[in-house]
Amino acid sequence: MASMMVRSPKRNRSKSDVKSTLITGAALVALLLIASYALLGPTGVIAWTDYRQALKERKVELASLEKERDALRNKQKLLNRDNVDPDLAGELMRKDLNVVAPDEIVVPLNNNE
Repeated sequence: MASMMVRSPKRNRSKSDVKSTLITGAALVALLLIASYALLGPTGVIAWTDYRQALKERKVELASLEKERDALRNKQKLLNRDNVDPDLAGELMRKDLNVVAPDEIVVPLNNNE
């Protein structure tokens, strides 16, 4: 009988060992999934290189757009209703409205030659 009593706690212990091992294994799998997502996910470490490249491209585009914006702001200042720049006004009239002054001579250019 004494040997039977010793075996029953051993069986309970082995069930608890299996349960503990399963919990540890499940936690390990969860940690591996989280780590792989941190490396390979859309916001992971590997995606940072793509984001850096995209950021560089966006900075170049931003610089170009800021330069264009500054040119348009300057043109806006020159076209102010109260103080229009006469050179710019004449240039825009010639370009957009095909207007020439009476003392100017128009020389057509053929691009085919």
